[in-house]
Amino acid sequence: MLRALFVAVAVVASVWILAVLLLVVIGRRTAARELAMLLPNLFALFRGLARDPRLPRRSRFLLLFAAAWIASPIDLIPEFIPFLGPLDDAVVAVLVLRHLLRVAGPEAIRDHWRGDPASLDRILRIAGTGRRRTPS
Repeated sequence: MLRALFVAVAVVASVWILAVLLLVVIGRRTAARELAMLLPNLFALFRGLARDPRLPRRSRFLLLFAAAWIASPIDLIPEFIPFLGPLDDAVVAVLVLRHLLRVAGPEAIRDHWRGDPASLDRILRIAGTGRRRTPS
C-alpha cells in the first residue's frame, strides 16, 4: 500500500513538472509560475483553514477527509488514466472548497492564500462562489 502511494505521488508530480516545463517551453512563463506554485499554495491554504477558528468542527473534518482522499492511492478512477485519473480528487477538492466558502466566506480563504490573488480568483470561480470580474 505504501508503495502504491509513492507511485501515485511520483506520477502526479511527474505530470505536474512536465506541464510546468511545457508551459515554459511554449513561452507561457506566468502560467508556468502559477502552476508550479499551485500545489504548495493549496497545501498552505488547507493547513491554514484546518487551524482557523472561524470554521466549525464539521468543516474541519471535511477538510481532513478531502486531504486524506486526495493523498490516498485508492481512487474511483485510477490515477494512471490520463486526464481522468485525477478527476475524482479534483471533484472532492472543489466540493469541499465550495462548502468552506459557504461556511467561512471568501475572506477566510483569502486570509490563508499565499499565492497570486489572480490564481485564487480563478480557483474561486471554478468552485462556483468566487467574485466574478465584470467585463470592461
